[in-house]
Amino acid sequence: MSAKKILTELYQRRRARKGFRYFCEYAGELKPARHHLYLIQKLQLMADRKLKRLMVFMPPGHAKSTYGNLLFVPFYMGCHPTHSVISASHTQEFSERFGRRARSMIESPTFKNLFGFSSSQSSRASGRFDTEKGGEYFAVGVGGSVTGRRADFVVIDDPLKGRVEADSQLMRDRIWEWYLADLRTRLKPDAGIVLIQTRWHEDDLAGRILKYHQDEKWDVVCLKAIAEENDPLGRAAGEALWPEWMSIDQLLVEKKIQSTRNWSALYQQNPMPDEGAYFKEDWIRYYDEMPDLSSMKIYGASDYAISSNGGDYTVHGVIGVNANDDIFLLDWWRGQTNTDVWVEVFLDLMNQYKPIMWAEEAGQISKSLGPFIQKRQQEKRIYGYREQFVSAIDKASRARAIQARMAMGKIYVPKNALWCHDLIAEIISFPQGKHDDQVDVLSLFGRMLDKMITGNDPGLRGKKENTFSDLFEKHLRAKRMARD
Repeated sequence: MSAKKILTELYQRRRARKGFRYFCEYAGELKPARHHLYLIQKLQLMADRKLKRLMVFMPPGHAKSTYGNLLFVPFYMGCHPTHSVISASHTQEFSERFGRRARSMIESPTFKNLFGFSSSQSSRASGRFDTEKGGEYFAVGVGGSVTGRRADFVVIDDPLKGRVEADSQLMRDRIWEWYLADLRTRLKPDAGIVLIQTRWHEDDLAGRILKYHQDEKWDVVCLKAIAEENDPLGRAAGEALWPEWMSIDQLLVEKKIQSTRNWSALYQQNPMPDEGAYFKEDWIRYYDEMPDLSSMKIYGASDYAISSNGGDYTVHGVIGVNANDDIFLLDWWRGQTNTDVWVEVFLDLMNQYKPIMWAEEAGQISKSLGPFIQKRQQEKRIYGYREQFVSAIDKASRARAIQARMAMGKIYVPKNALWCHDLIAEIISFPQGKHDDQVDVLSLFGRMLDKMITGNDPGLRGKKENTFSDLFEKHLRAKRMARD
């Protein structure tokens, strides 16, 4: 080997000993993608002991375990050769698979060239081994015994085995109790924890920790399969997480195949409630082909966000109502954009569908934007009637009219629309969900239709006789009386 090659080799080793990114490239022979580099930065802080609590949420098949467990654990043990590591997964067998691969890496010539030690020959079990420097590795399945162990570092990788376990209250409780009473009691005072998983359920291990242990200040890496607004990687909305591996077209096919619940949880890391507290998923009907618009009455509605970066979305919706009072959601738009962008979208929808009426919330936003919208309507020669509805009561009460129609099977959603999953996820999580802008638009439709039928706005003056919301509440009262 030439002197130049020797110097290059020594330089690469020096970098790989200190930097996890270079360790991945040198020892793992991998070229990290953009989202891997983002994760690597967080894991480097764990290795440097500057970060003690890290959660990693990514879709299936995006190498979160490769970097967060298979490569990081050996790197961590190389950096801290006397530390004890506990690696946990949903079963003992699965956890020992990680153990075998960690041991294989530590016993490799590459690792020894970097850190100067290997595993001890006195311990050969795949789920448990010591290092020549006094470090320990112990693999355990969730629920397994860790009595007698102490840990400087813990990695929990996929604590849930699948959907059946995720949906079991008993299993979620068992995992939680094991985490609290068994695993956490094994931590040394300055120990670090990395939790790696896809979000199966809002009450999964990650969900409970975030709800009950906020004082621990967990750093959360949450990366969605398809980017939404304010993506941590800086992706544009609609961009794939790892396009070199799974293209946006492949993801969109998978989105159509998966249920709304699975897509929202596993791929977008946004788990939905088991059963809607206000709306229920089985109330929603679906259609495959666009209905004949000539036989329908067309309406539109919008919920305007205050700003483009305030967390809320501007939402525009278009519906068609047939002779049977069935409501078909025809078109939908949602975005966190500047006013000039969403106003143009609004005008395009109005021009395309030519609705009888367009509903919007009354208030400071509509007042301030009204002149600008009218100006753009005149400039583009797009004319349509807009009506404001006063929000005099709470959101749940305003949504009663659309809730009643949905409960009676009167709401139809296009099965293959790209916006369908996100809309349903928000509907099912209402009113506890993070966002409710789309529900606000649906509420406007319900209030508008009730007003046209009865001449009264139930969202303004309270319940009125023979509206859908009034009939629905009478139906619920009758059911309660029958039970009593």
